Amino acid sequence: MRFFDKLDPTDLDRREWHLWLLAFTVVAILSVGIALLMYPSTLAGPVILAGNVRRTAFFGFCALALLLLGYLVDRQIMIRHLRRQVEEERRLNVRVRQTASTDLLQGLPGPGHFHDRLTMEHRRAVSTGQPLSLVLVKLTAAPGLDAAEVSIAFGDAAKALLGKLRGDDSVFLVSPGTFCVLLPGVQQGNADRVAERLREGLQDAAGVSGRFAFSLQALSYPDDVQSAREMEEVISPFVRDAHAPPRLAPGGSPPVNNLG
Repeated sequence: MRFFDKLDPTDLDRREWHLWLLAFTVVAILSVGIALLMYPSTLAGPVILAGNVRRTAFFGFCALALLLLGYLVDRQIMIRHLRRQVEEERRLNVRVRQTASTDLLQGLPGPGHFHDRLTMEHRRAVSTGQPLSLVLVKLTAAPGLDAAEVSIAFGDAAKALLGKLRGDDSVFLVSPGTFCVLLPGVQQGNADRVAERLREGLQDAAGVSGRFAFSLQALSYPDDVQSAREMEEVISPFVRDAHAPPRLAPGGSPPVNNLG
């Protein structure tokens, strides 16, 4: 019988309370039972031993039983107090991480900045004969995550992307969960290697629990596309599918580069 394998982690608090209640009940029953057995021979009958040794032992046992019950109650109260503190600290940590992730995502340049930067880099690539690559990263949050957890997960993904890039590369948030990584001067083969580095970083950010799934697509000029418009056509479905555009700070934000 696999009874204990069916335990629900969300039900542990109730089971712990049942364990404490069982401990209180067992201690109380044993204490009262032993006290009742000791009472007739201690107080009802004549004292055989010299002095008040038996009565002292009886009252000492009663006091010890009460102290034990009081200690158990005090420990339970302290555990509940510490648990509330840990829960409050966990919630505060989640709020801080959510705020940091939200600020990071809102600080990333959006579709307008991406269009301007892509047009500028494409003109430079055409005039200098250098290649230009783009990596499209699409994130999908795991089922069951709330808004705060999704924000934290996508913020960690953005950090992973920024940590894998060069100083000339730029990351743009074209829609919620969709990033465009612009790689000036990177040809097709190197773009694939950059995409593999980004994949490794995103796998680490997703964690063992798989907070989000992701897909990557690398494009290069002039190997895959011939113009900046063709690159924009690749990401346009993701921009149209966005439920809400990413919010920018007043006056917009410059492209965020990885300077590390």
